[in-house]
Amino acid sequence: QVQLVESGGGLVQAGGSLRLSCAASGTILSFNDMGWYRQAPGQQRELVATITVGETTNYVDSVKGRFTISKDYAAKTMYLQMNGLRPEDTAVYYCNTVPLESRIWGQGTQVTVSS
Repeated sequence: QVQLVESGGGLVQAGGSLRLSCAASGTILSFNDMGWYRQAPGQQRELVATITVGETTNYVDSVKGRFTISKDYAAKTMYLQMNGLRPEDTAVYYCNTVPLESRIWGQGTQVTVSS
């Protein structure tokens, strides 16, 4: 079964760091471009970082220079290193393919940044 499991979220103060992990079953990471999405209550879902099969990365302007997306094929895990966190980064973070496949949504992991 195709499965994505996010972890690593938590409560941090502004300026702090977190590393999110996305455990991806099978060969998802090898055959799909991937991304980290986030959604805050009442807000539009936002794609914040992407990584292609060829490991090209892109970021939404608001996280450039602060977030780094990466993946480890052997560990079947994708990561999002988040530094210099801001209150506006507060959201539930999800990993998924790019373009998004709704059938494989995980539970997400909550990131809360206090001011």
